[in-house]
Amino acid sequence: LESLSLALCSSAGGAVSPPSSSSLSSSPPSSSTSAFCPVNASSRHIVERQPRMLNFRVEYRQRTVELVLEEGSTVGEIKQILETELGIPVSKMQLKGWKCGDVSDSTVMRSLHLPKNNSLYVLTPDIAPTASTSKNSDLQESLNQNFLLVISHREAQRDYSLNFPGSRTIQEVKRNVSDLTNIPVRHQQWEGWPVSASDDSMTLAVSGISYPCHHLSVCRRSSPANSQEPTEECADVHMVSDSEGDDFEDASEFGVDDSEMFGMGSSTCRKTPMMPENSENEADALLHFTAEFSSRYGETHPMFFIGSLEAASQEAFHGKARDRKLLAIYLYNDDSVLGNVFCSQMMCADSIVAYLSQNFITWAWDVTKEANKARLLTMCTRHFGSVVTQTIRTYKTDQFPLLLIVMGKRTSNEVLNVIQGNTTVDELMMRLMGAMEIFTAQQQEDIKDEDEREARETVKREQDEAYRVSLEADRKKREAQEREEAEQVRLERMRKEQEEEKEAIRLSLEQALPPEPEDSGEQISKLRIRTPSGEFLERRFQVSCKLQVLFDFVASKGYPFEEFKLLTTFPRRNITQLDPGSNLMEAKLFPQETLFLESKE
Repeated sequence: LESLSLALCSSAGGAVSPPSSSSLSSSPPSSSTSAFCPVNASSRHIVERQPRMLNFRVEYRQRTVELVLEEGSTVGEIKQILETELGIPVSKMQLKGWKCGDVSDSTVMRSLHLPKNNSLYVLTPDIAPTASTSKNSDLQESLNQNFLLVISHREAQRDYSLNFPGSRTIQEVKRNVSDLTNIPVRHQQWEGWPVSASDDSMTLAVSGISYPCHHLSVCRRSSPANSQEPTEECADVHMVSDSEGDDFEDASEFGVDDSEMFGMGSSTCRKTPMMPENSENEADALLHFTAEFSSRYGETHPMFFIGSLEAASQEAFHGKARDRKLLAIYLYNDDSVLGNVFCSQMMCADSIVAYLSQNFITWAWDVTKEANKARLLTMCTRHFGSVVTQTIRTYKTDQFPLLLIVMGKRTSNEVLNVIQGNTTVDELMMRLMGAMEIFTAQQQEDIKDEDEREARETVKREQDEAYRVSLEADRKKREAQEREEAEQVRLERMRKEQEEEKEAIRLSLEQALPPEPEDSGEQISKLRIRTPSGEFLERRFQVSCKLQVLFDFVASKGYPFEEFKLLTTFPRRNITQLDPGSNLMEAKLFPQETLFLESKE
């Protein structure tokens, strides 16, 4: 087998070929024969190290490809696999999503220090998307765009600049203009709508208006007769909503002023109030407010906090300084002529929604009903003091909605700004950003103080931990020392017990020895025994004595049979290996002999 292994090594050049990247993506690497080739006399085998594998999830348009490659592979090898999977030439492929920015095709992934799981995406700027994909993408982009409508009210000689998302319908635009101009939708006469805007249910994105800005003009129809036969200049299709249908005649025909019809009395046209009048639970009231707001103005609106004003304050002002936010209290009044425009144009604008969601906790309340308004004033007095409550009282109905920007401070809460309903998106954003600048400056100071306090607490904790570790180390050292001393005492006790046992055995052997014979005519063997220390033991034995008596004599002198062997000088013989029952004569230890003791290994 060793010869065969050597032959295999020599044929392979003595090297182990690494597995290819393509095989790594489908199965684990197999063991190579050369991994078991002998290298030298001391090392018989080489153990091949398993390569580190990386997982990749690659997305391209509507497709996802999952790969597993060795970290020794290059970026170009990933592109080659993707070329097979996606059918995209490598030359037209851009692989994005690397943690360290763009990389070249020759970059080895090991040098990027990637985690085990990675997400990438493929861009193909030179390859145009399919026609259906492009069309759907353009439509979706148009729906998400904001259109600026510059509407000229010819009678009042006033211009309105209103921003609408492309998803809004022409009917919704006309309703908002009705709130601004007090001209009912069915009595509005328009100029400037394109011919393609033939249906008021169409969205602005598909109506054919100019992007990003489109100019329109509106006026009131002179008489009902004229409204049935519109002039050629202002001809367009008018869709009448359920709330403003044929049941509502022109207010001028009945001698009723438009401001009465679309001012305080406008709430009577709505079926469901924004908030129940006597709701016992604030969370339930706000859930109703959110649902009604979404029903009227769409799902794109700030995320209203569901809970009490106290809970919203806790969420915004408490916790770590880095996590605190401003509190935006949105007060709505259904009787205000500005309510519909402010909700649809300001509170539902994408930029306002995103900014409020990122930087504010938004809490809302409906003050249309006196009971709800009184409840709000009680809550504000409890949390912000009488000054804020009195401020809210001073605002009239037609100044609503209000947006109160509240900042939490260490001792008391502060109202930074009160934004009224007669504002624009740009002005609202500027005032929100201004409040955010004041809050950010205060927040930075709070973060600094908090960091310093946490640093002091960290130092104290580290000192306490170091002291605890020191005490623990001293305790372990003391316990180790006590264990060591106890072990020494135990070993010393065992040593003494063993010595006492040996001494007892030695004394018993010494007492059991037969008496040393006198010099007489009997056959006597004189033995001289050299100890390992160089001393000599001398004794006379009768030649008829057993070897066991000799062994017992040596053991009685402190050299037990189990630890030492007894040897003759010349010729060298190991007496302890002889039968202890044989006598000295048989062991040829007569008439005299010199022996020496040697410890057994």
